[in-house]
Amino acid sequence: MTEETTEAREVAREQEFVDRVYLQLADSAKAAQQLAREGHERGRLGHEGGLVERDAMVFQAAKRIAQLDAAHEGLVFGRLDMRPELDPKPRYVGRIGLRDADRDSLLIDWRAPAAAVFYQATAAEPHQVVRRRVLRCTGPQVVGVEDELLDAEALEESGLDLPIVGEGALMAQLSRARDRSMHSIVATIQAEQDRAIRAPGKGVVAISGGPGTGKTVVALHRAAFLLYNDRRRYETGGVLVVGPSGVFMRYIERVLPSLGETAVALRSLGEVVDGVRAVRHDEPAVADVKGSARMAELVRRTARQQAPGSPREFRVFYRDDTVVLDRGALGRVRRNLMSQGLRNRQLPRVPQALLDQMWRQVRGERGRERGREAFDEEMLGNDDFLDFAASWWPPLDARTVLGWLRDPELLARVGEGVVSAEEQRLLLKSWSPGGDLSIEDVPLLDELRYALGDVPARTADERDDPLTAIEGGVDLQELFTAADREYAPTGRAWAPPTHSIEDDGFAHVLVDEAQDLTPMQWRMVGRRGRTASWTIVGDPAQSSWPVPEESAAARAEALEGKALHEFHLSTNYRNSSEIYEHAAAYAERVGLDADLPTAVRSTGVPPKVVEGVADLEAATREAVAELADAVAGTVGVVVPVARRSEVNAWLASWPERAGDAAGARAAVDSSVTPSGEDRVVVLTGLDTKGLEFDGIVVVRPQEIEEESATGRSTLYVVLTRATQLLTTIS
Repeated sequence: MTEETTEAREVAREQEFVDRVYLQLADSAKAAQQLAREGHERGRLGHEGGLVERDAMVFQAAKRIAQLDAAHEGLVFGRLDMRPELDPKPRYVGRIGLRDADRDSLLIDWRAPAAAVFYQATAAEPHQVVRRRVLRCTGPQVVGVEDELLDAEALEESGLDLPIVGEGALMAQLSRARDRSMHSIVATIQAEQDRAIRAPGKGVVAISGGPGTGKTVVALHRAAFLLYNDRRRYETGGVLVVGPSGVFMRYIERVLPSLGETAVALRSLGEVVDGVRAVRHDEPAVADVKGSARMAELVRRTARQQAPGSPREFRVFYRDDTVVLDRGALGRVRRNLMSQGLRNRQLPRVPQALLDQMWRQVRGERGRERGREAFDEEMLGNDDFLDFAASWWPPLDARTVLGWLRDPELLARVGEGVVSAEEQRLLLKSWSPGGDLSIEDVPLLDELRYALGDVPARTADERDDPLTAIEGGVDLQELFTAADREYAPTGRAWAPPTHSIEDDGFAHVLVDEAQDLTPMQWRMVGRRGRTASWTIVGDPAQSSWPVPEESAAARAEALEGKALHEFHLSTNYRNSSEIYEHAAAYAERVGLDADLPTAVRSTGVPPKVVEGVADLEAATREAVAELADAVAGTVGVVVPVARRSEVNAWLASWPERAGDAAGARAAVDSSVTPSGEDRVVVLTGLDTKGLEFDGIVVVRPQEIEEESATGRSTLYVVLTRATQLLTTIS
């Protein structure tokens, strides 16, 4: 029987089983929908117990329906044929677990302990597995199978009819075309990757390895594994996945839902702070200043400054006395309040602290005879006093305070001994009026949130009780939220934030491209994981932060007291050996201390190096057309930051330019990925972090190398993004 006939027969056999699984999936979906309907019926019973039952049933039904909906693509992907004395029936592994109508196991969830051997078994240690099969499916259709014989001796002894088909699941996966999204590797996880995925849930799991070793996707599968094993903890506390850029987050966003997990927050470094989204980077010199640990001290000093434009004196006549709050008296009140905690937390104490200072100046007989209680009551009914208190100590939000640093005098004052005059000039330039936040500003904003503190909420009883108002101070935050009141010095209405610093914590934090985090970013991310378990992924040789010792110290502080479990991945599954040899040679030539994994796949096509180019536009267009015509998937065009707009314009105008071959033009301009996105994308070096493409065109690599202090590391990253073809144009 020929190989083709054997494979067709085996595909047909597996199709019968997959059809059975999809029928069960449909039945399970109907059962979940019925549960939801029953839940809504319980809510009509008219008593509290019915409402509670309704909420619980509808919630559970909605979760199950979402899980079942997410599982359709590649639902069944694995089969294990065990030694017959252990289990005579094949075990099927899939994205979720399913039972048949008799409650017998039909499909094992890939995260379940019973499925672990699917990833852990090798020819050296088969774990009772005779044959491991990967099913390649498109939707519910089986399109191929890939087998690995792990125990030939057991096959011979048992007399099992287990044909071996295909080139091996891993190599089939590696050779497929890329699109603009990362895909699950759940069917092809290797043993060293599986050990990291199933590592202990507590403490810190650090996954290291060179380019292409699967660090990111292993970490994401680990998040799905943790959710499966302790769903209550991780769904209640939340899982935060932090990546380097919005481009990267869009690239990975399909992985976890495809594994049946949706209870995860995916945020780039510009989106870690709730309600904030920054997408642009500062120029490298500015980013180096803003990322330094020194900025924590500058921010702390800024948070303690008097609000610019706030009043410096208050004067009122009370009975026989002129009571004055001058700079000296206000300074004493300020120091006393700040000694008691964070600035915004002191807001309810402000009126009482001012009244204490003012009462000391009441010496006249009439004022003293009336007593302190009458004095407080009269002042708290005085609009001038309340306006002064509200303007002198307004509730502050982090954006407002960050804006203060646009003032050169204030920046010089708080920056003395922290940032140099030249660094102050760079900061002022980056904070031009009307400018949007940069990614490097977000950690500063977060630092300010914690330095200022939240405005304490007052209970309804405290707001309604006049004695509480007198004893604890007027509820100033209510003054600011009044529709007709604005607070000086900003001249805008204040509204309490919808998200407090107490809401920042997560049960698990996953940080990808961890080597790139600045000290300030480590402080920001660390606040989200003080009580969390962690997964950290990185490769020091790919770092874009110029002072690794400073970043290492900030990382150690963020993870202080947590047990560390380290895993190293040593096999490059992304690059062809030809491409990675070129990248590794560059790393060695420029002195990078690079972790050099072994590339397991060869294409026979070495990278193309084009040098001495006079017409850069023509050379770029020719290279892009050549790669787009040669590969079925995506092509990345990586350029220096200063050339991004220029190269984008070249490619956008392609159809109108004379002399271009129609076939090449169609390859670039009209072809899209399966998800409908353009196949060709223009990126800077930093944008490529964590991404991969079938083909890469690197424009002016020497300029990428020279545009920052860590340009060599960035260029090394760029050279390791291609799976099939690489062209550099100098």
